[in-house]
Amino acid sequence: MFVPKRMFLTKGVGKHREKLTSFELALRSAGIAACNLVRVSSIFPPRCMMLSREKGIQELKPGQVAFVVMSENSTREPHRLIAASVGVAMPADRNTYGYLSEHHSFGQTEEVAGEYAEELAAEMLATTLGVEFDSDQSWDEKKEIYRISNKIVRTTHITQSAIGDKRGLWTTVLSASVLLGVDE
Repeated sequence: MFVPKRMFLTKGVGKHREKLTSFELALRSAGIAACNLVRVSSIFPPRCMMLSREKGIQELKPGQVAFVVMSENSTREPHRLIAASVGVAMPADRNTYGYLSEHHSFGQTEEVAGEYAEELAAEMLATTLGVEFDSDQSWDEKKEIYRISNKIVRTTHITQSAIGDKRGLWTTVLSASVLLGVDE
């Protein structure tokens, strides 16, 4: 059984004339380029501890297989605003799983994209916990309902945005949740 015990959030941006190289540079910026990344779906494991980016990166070994929930976006259109975000919703009951969400966008600020990803994760968790809410309510109104329900303890996000390179180089942004300490 593979259940991660720790997780950290990271982000990065890269620019290059080749799209693949701009992605590699974004991975380097995020501190995860030396790993073999395996994308997984969006479950925050029960009893998982959130680490700082610095502590999480220290646990990585070159060549290791690392499980990630990752959002990425690229453009070579000059001056185009892009964003990539991962939202997190953690339940109050640490024995229950939470949710991670990925969101990438064009034209959204870092703040707007991040709040949207956070809201997506919180809504997914709320629906599994039976928390009633109106999907047309604002994010602030929903946050208050989640807080009052005492079922969702924390939501957060990590978001990277960038403006497309003025010379037309590929610009890539990424955000990731890196899952560590997998039992084997």
